[in-house]
Amino acid sequence: ATEPEELPLPSEELQNVKSQTEAAASDVPPAGAMLGELGVSSISPSSVQLLWSVPEGSFDSFMLQYRDTQGQPQALPIDGGSRSVTVPGLSPSRQYHFHLYGLQGRKKIDHVSTEAMTGTEEPEELPLPSEEQKHEKLQTESPASDAPPVRAVLGELRVSSVTPNSVQLQWSVPEGFFDSFMLQYRDTQGQPQALPIDGRSRSVMVPGLSPSRRYRFHLYGLQGRKKTDRVSTDIITEEPEELPLPTEEPQHEKPQPEAPPSKATPTRAVLEELRVSSVTPSSVGLQWTVPKGSFDSFMLQYRDAQGQPQALPIDGGSRSVTVP
Repeated sequence: ATEPEELPLPSEELQNVKSQTEAAASDVPPAGAMLGELGVSSISPSSVQLLWSVPEGSFDSFMLQYRDTQGQPQALPIDGGSRSVTVPGLSPSRQYHFHLYGLQGRKKIDHVSTEAMTGTEEPEELPLPSEEQKHEKLQTESPASDAPPVRAVLGELRVSSVTPNSVQLQWSVPEGFFDSFMLQYRDTQGQPQALPIDGRSRSVMVPGLSPSRRYRFHLYGLQGRKKTDRVSTDIITEEPEELPLPTEEPQHEKPQPEAPPSKATPTRAVLEELRVSSVTPSSVGLQWTVPKGSFDSFMLQYRDAQGQPQALPIDGGSRSVTVP
């Protein structure tokens, strides 16, 4: 079958070769940006976390390309400041080839690749704590003899935002540090899920949930591959609501103030134009600016492929988002 034009994935033989044909020599800037090796930092039965570096120059954005479980090409746009990404929705015990492109504008400048095999799906790999233990610290994961001199400690796992189909969680590390984290929960079908998280992160967004449903999340702090601490929390997703999406005609117009002038703050925060930064067959990257004031958070609303309203909460410091 003919390859889709949107995603010309490199052949398997070129998986570890730098992309030399993406840009002719005459198109390369005097100080060309360069991608470092693409490495695998963590693996679960359903996800892979990848890491890379940029030893020279800088990129405006990145694009990760791979084939999903059905063999369909996928392209994941990534912000230019990122150095890691978690690829969810994979199948257990399966080999995947990942190709990371560094972009300047819309031009692919450099390319690195790697392959990874997802973990084996076994019930023992995800021993979710019982109901009674949900708020207890993990005490039995590491005997005292194996504990480091200064033990890392997880702070409370908090819910920072909830929508009908997603939850954003936050935590702290008041003592020591962890190499990585692992968030475990059961999805809408009751299947266990494990999401690996970089050790520097202090928040995570969990999409793909169902409205008006209780979920229990368990966050583990890992040192190496050993779970040394755990915190848990329960949430109930919001009830579904019919989002008042703007009509087609005024879609580019600024929203009108909802509060009378007497309630407005002295310096009103202002959103700049919402722009499309990248488009793939299965995702869209959006960008915006805040030329005046600041916002505590943002909320992106849209209708999915089935016409159902979706709401995606976004941190107030963000200026871009990828809608998968």
